[in-house]
Amino acid sequence: MPPFRKLLIANRGEIAVRVIRAARELGITTVAIHSEADTNALHVTLADEAICVGPPESAGSYLNIPSVIAAAEISDAEAIHPGYGFLAENAEFAEIVENSGLIFIGPSPENIRAMGDKQQAKEIVRDAQVPIIPGSDGKIPSPEEALVVGEAIGYPLLVKAAFGGGGSGMRVVDSPDSLTNAFLMAKSEASVAFGQADVYIEKYVHRPRHVEFQIFGDKKGNIVHLGDRECSIQRRHQKLLEEAPSPVVTPELREEMGVAAVRVAKAVEYVNAGTVEFLVDEELNFYFIEMNTRMQVEHPVTEMITGIDLIKTQIEVAMGHPLPWTQEEIHFHGHAIECRINAEDPRKFTPSPGKITSLVMPGGFNVRIDTAIYPGYFIVPFYDSMIAKLIVRGRDRAQAIAKMTVALDEFAIEGIKTTIPLHREIMRDKRFQAGNYTTDFLEPTPGVSAHGERAEAPG
Repeated sequence: MPPFRKLLIANRGEIAVRVIRAARELGITTVAIHSEADTNALHVTLADEAICVGPPESAGSYLNIPSVIAAAEISDAEAIHPGYGFLAENAEFAEIVENSGLIFIGPSPENIRAMGDKQQAKEIVRDAQVPIIPGSDGKIPSPEEALVVGEAIGYPLLVKAAFGGGGSGMRVVDSPDSLTNAFLMAKSEASVAFGQADVYIEKYVHRPRHVEFQIFGDKKGNIVHLGDRECSIQRRHQKLLEEAPSPVVTPELREEMGVAAVRVAKAVEYVNAGTVEFLVDEELNFYFIEMNTRMQVEHPVTEMITGIDLIKTQIEVAMGHPLPWTQEEIHFHGHAIECRINAEDPRKFTPSPGKITSLVMPGGFNVRIDTAIYPGYFIVPFYDSMIAKLIVRGRDRAQAIAKMTVALDEFAIEGIKTTIPLHREIMRDKRFQAGNYTTDFLEPTPGVSAHGERAEAPG
């Protein structure tokens, strides 16, 4: 496959900026799409070309497949990078891209379909002899069958949407008395959020850690992992902070989980970047949750400790190049932490759109900021509230925490409220400093569940 010369980025915000920069380093011309609300966005300014694809609402612009494909055709783009969120895990979109004679920078439509249905994914993983959480053998059609499954696996349990993530269509159930209502509510939420009302049931794991592994596959059949990331600090199943490596994972457990993650990827002949997510219980047993068939928001912490540019590798693999390293050639150096900076009230977590009147970004050795904001930029209310990612690397975890503390103290955004104060509190929390935390870290914040689950910002 000959290298392509022009790439369309089907996304917005910091990930669009990140892809543009990686493409330019490879000598590739970039095309940005944008909604009417994003006319003045940074990714529009940085790209070589820009095309408006619709109104502010995502459904009419960033999620509008015909408009995105038309933009690629009008601009003579040869490939499309979906970023994360929006259309990144839409198998139909990936298929349409390929059928239009374009290159989709990501896994195959078959990969996305196989792992996008959580119940089917569990069956694939079970056959690959990777541990899974006990639960129903398939989708549960009725409250009556749910009660039968509940009696068999015990309480507490989780009713979960078979498609999607981010906490929608998920209910923790403590007893049979509340199962029927939780079942019906989960189905209703799943239908609205994902267009699929199917749900299944699995055992609830008490106070778990959420640990994921970055994997990469090429078109030659080579698959490797690039280490683990700890993602247990969450609110309503939305990740707030990630670090690599996990402070709880021992070298022996890391080896075992890494082998399991690669086994999952090989089971579906996976190509390009992906993430295999696990729960780790209090006895350090691990269980497969799901596989994300795209690049993750938190990929920079892996880049920081491996020295590998994952976005450039995505593009090169899509061009047909083999992975440039074997498993034995991947090494980890130091410790990295990422704080997601959201335009939200740090206490109430309500969105805080508005104009950035002043902006001072931190700097220094091994301090990185992935963002698309600038002084005078207006945060619009139509999209996810994440506006920046602050990433640091230290020689060890203690130094990384110290470095992040300094960087957060320097980070000043005026005109809107942000979650920077919350991250400052986390850095100074004794539990976090000791690495002694699980997915219930932010409790007793109202509405926070103590169960880890996938959560990605849509753009």
